[in-house]
Amino acid sequence: MSVAAAPVPSSAVPAPPRSRLAELKQKRRAPGEASFFYYDAALKNDAVKVLPGEYFVDDQDLLIMTTLGSCIAACLWDRHARVGGLNHFMLPDGAGQGGRYGAYAMEMLINEMMKRGASRASMEAKVFGGGQVVAGMHSLNVGERNTTFVIDYLKAERIPIMSRDVLGPHARKVCFLPASGKAMIKRLAATHPEELLAQDRVAAQRAAPTSNQGGSIDLF
Repeated sequence: MSVAAAPVPSSAVPAPPRSRLAELKQKRRAPGEASFFYYDAALKNDAVKVLPGEYFVDDQDLLIMTTLGSCIAACLWDRHARVGGLNHFMLPDGAGQGGRYGAYAMEMLINEMMKRGASRASMEAKVFGGGQVVAGMHSLNVGERNTTFVIDYLKAERIPIMSRDVLGPHARKVCFLPASGKAMIKRLAATHPEELLAQDRVAAQRAAPTSNQGGSIDLF
């Protein structure tokens, strides 16, 4: 004689585990914190894209990605807390506050890292960008001004620059791994995407006219 099994209450059935991407997308983000998460098929890992004016900090093996013309990305890493982050700013300064301007972008990045247990005394930096990719914008020196600003800022904060790839005619794609502090860079061909050109034109229009070294960086 067969006996039918009693139905299992739905509350007793474990829910399937959510993917890391799903969890990241559902988490509430602070103003200026990047929120475009995706799977990078080329590097086979979860990733977040940092847009102009944004930053992102983490301590996992998530890829933090951005693309730069005259803009700057500062990658900070704390060797003791093993937490890192990246920002993307367009100009050294400007009217009002916001992550598009260097001083505010650096403060947001440093403050968020300190919330995660980092210390200024054990932070180190890698710096990328500041390229001259839009013809006819040489007189404004946007990339050069951005580069000078971030180098002077980090010197004032006593945060050593471990490597840099700045200035020149190149746009750059940057990938930063916050758990290890490793950075990878790809110099893009002369035929840049329109989105990147638009970013540089916006920066140049907002800039008021005023009066390169290598490091240990992987290519990808």
